[in-house]
Amino acid sequence: MDTTRRDFLAATGVGVVAANLADAKPPQVVHPLRYRLGIVTYNIAANWDQAALIRICRAVGLGPVELRTTHRHGVEPSLTAAQRREVRQRFQDAGVEIWGSGSVCEFHSPDPVVVRRNIDTCRQFCELVRDIGGRGVKVRPNDLPANVPTERTLAQIGRSLNECGRIAADCGVEIWVEVHGRGTAHPPHMRTIMQAADHRSVGVTWNSNPTDVVNGSVAEYFRMLQPWIKSCHINELHNGYPYRELFRLLREMNYDRCTLAEIQGMPDETTGERLMRFYKALWTELARA
Repeated sequence: MDTTRRDFLAATGVGVVAANLADAKPPQVVHPLRYRLGIVTYNIAANWDQAALIRICRAVGLGPVELRTTHRHGVEPSLTAAQRREVRQRFQDAGVEIWGSGSVCEFHSPDPVVVRRNIDTCRQFCELVRDIGGRGVKVRPNDLPANVPTERTLAQIGRSLNECGRIAADCGVEIWVEVHGRGTAHPPHMRTIMQAADHRSVGVTWNSNPTDVVNGSVAEYFRMLQPWIKSCHINELHNGYPYRELFRLLREMNYDRCTLAEIQGMPDETTGERLMRFYKALWTELARA
């Protein structure tokens, strides 16, 4: 009869549970993994023909493939219409998605003739990607030319990309601007380029550069470029780059495309397949929520 309500709660442990619930933080939202692991043929698959590339992607469980120009797969604008249909059918039959073409088109040159030539080449790649069933064309800036004001070069690149974006839209594909090049890889410069480009079909390929990292984190620059991220290159997963954080940020933005392995070295098919199996295992762990 002398037991108080407080004594009863304490004796039964209910009070402790209630206090813990009151102090508990709300559970974190776990974003599902919507993006996939794919591969860029530069450099790891540079010497693999189409049959080897498809076989390894199927064996390892790799998703989309970005076909970098000049490599042995031979998927280039020079292909005839019939050859393009064959490439498209070959990948479709195998269940391997063609992500697009990795061109080397660039628009920073102070020579307008050079810039025009690169825009014309970009058009050819857009038509190729359309015909083979891909999604986009990777382009890049590669430099900030000496004796040219930086602002002028960035604006020029942006204008060129706007034209390329209109070409891509007509072909039903996209332009992915790799965060790349001396000076141009600086994320604030890339933001300026994208603002100047101002076209819905033009986005960026996040390139996992060391210069993305500020005080051990990529969050600042990732969020700066997030509105334009349409593709993503990743490289050596053990090199100290904060990939677990990058993958978390991709989850949080509901990124539903791909992270494409762009790895140094040119192994043969057997060694390459073994390497990609290990790579995928590490990627799976780092991408875990």
